[in-house]
Amino acid sequence: MEELDRSKSGNPMEGEARGKMSIEEFLAKDEQKDLLRFLTAGSVDDGKSTLIGRLLFDSKKLYEDQLDALERDSKRMGNAGEHIDYALLLDGLKAEREQGITIDVAYRYFSTNNRKFIIADTPGHEQYTRNMITGGSTANLAVILVDARTGVITQTRRHTYLVSLLGIKHVVLAVNKMDLVDYSKEVFDKIVAEYTAFISPLGIPDVQCIPLSALEGDNVVEKSDRTPWYEGPALLEFLETVHIGNDHNLNDFRYPVQYVLRPNLDFRGFCGKVASGVIRKGDEVVALPSGKRSHVKSIVTYDGELDYAFPPMSVTLTLEDEIDVSRGEMLVHPDNMPLIGRNFEAMLVWMDEEKMDMEKSFFLKQTTNTSRTRIDSIKYKVDINTMEHLSVENGRLAKEDVPMQLNQIAHVVLTSSKELFFDPYTKNKATGAFILIDPITNNTSAVGMIINQVADKDMHNQMELPVLNLPKLGIAPEHYDAIKRAVKELERQGIAIELKV
Repeated sequence: MEELDRSKSGNPMEGEARGKMSIEEFLAKDEQKDLLRFLTAGSVDDGKSTLIGRLLFDSKKLYEDQLDALERDSKRMGNAGEHIDYALLLDGLKAEREQGITIDVAYRYFSTNNRKFIIADTPGHEQYTRNMITGGSTANLAVILVDARTGVITQTRRHTYLVSLLGIKHVVLAVNKMDLVDYSKEVFDKIVAEYTAFISPLGIPDVQCIPLSALEGDNVVEKSDRTPWYEGPALLEFLETVHIGNDHNLNDFRYPVQYVLRPNLDFRGFCGKVASGVIRKGDEVVALPSGKRSHVKSIVTYDGELDYAFPPMSVTLTLEDEIDVSRGEMLVHPDNMPLIGRNFEAMLVWMDEEKMDMEKSFFLKQTTNTSRTRIDSIKYKVDINTMEHLSVENGRLAKEDVPMQLNQIAHVVLTSSKELFFDPYTKNKATGAFILIDPITNNTSAVGMIINQVADKDMHNQMELPVLNLPKLGIAPEHYDAIKRAVKELERQGIAIELKV
């Protein structure tokens, strides 16, 4: 069994804090680092977990007791022969270790002198596509692994398509196991050419291809002498320097209200996270859906007031005027409005083991808003292995196969019980994403990415709202305000009612 190099162990703060700065100075510096969230994806045995384990090990982010456990577990259940099995640092479930695969999404946190990282090691098996969607939903970057011996395969294409669907703008193609092809430049160039041809139509703007060996450590943390023909960065160098500042939408101010804060009679603030855009003191805002306008009086945080705020900051906004705003509503700039409507089209990923029921209504959770929704129609399904569109119209889909099943992706049209405020997902991930929740089981049935609004005339069966006619029911006008408040609370919980007074 290979012996661990103990010079790469110890306190992960070493080199930053030990002998150079105090704990307070280290923590202050650490707070200033930006955060990169990235996922790893690839086929079974491409070496995803091994790569992350090697990244943690070579960047000296493991403690002595972790190394002891790694050495012990590698001898007992490792799959790397005489080498240390770095994948055991990630594969935590008993079933994963026994099968040598990743099932759940494993998260790891570490930092370097330049940046903090959250890694999501997502499963490669097709039946765990929903787990990959979960791990990639917040990622800034994706590391797609391929085996240098097999090159680009069906699962490589499937994972890359899912990455593009999630709107991830930065991709690393990690050509792993280069040691098994003698670090051949020809093999690497052939894989890169094939992958580049596939990814170009998907519109991912930043793609970096890196030859590496997770087992041997080549080009993981430091450039390797075994690939003198490769002129690009090592993986860690690229992760530390990739620019993600422009990934946030700073143009369209969207502020979904999470909570109304009333600690005393003199303060009324609206708590939430800035989903996109920039807000400044004195800016005019409009509350949706009421359309009432006011100006920002103050931007309050735990550390004091700010002059401006931007994503993903969590703040409390106070307004100059007493306007009615509650959870699920949204503050925006009046000259930059989102789309407003009940009908929209979206790409949907089905995540429930129960087959879709087209007659069923779901809870739709979008930003802080909850409403009832129903799937109006399915335009086509996507064969994620070939990227083909399958529909009844083109003869590729039988009518009985239209309802979606687990891990399937489709272009659908939905209708909501009340107006939503949204943007296309490609323009604004925060307001263009949603989930569907089964109201009976409370399972997350699907995740969706909004494409655009749909006009009422193009709907097959728009969702009808129950009507509550107060005069017809003989309810006295003095009770109207109380009933309106009750109806508004029901709407906040996703139950919409049309009220007539």
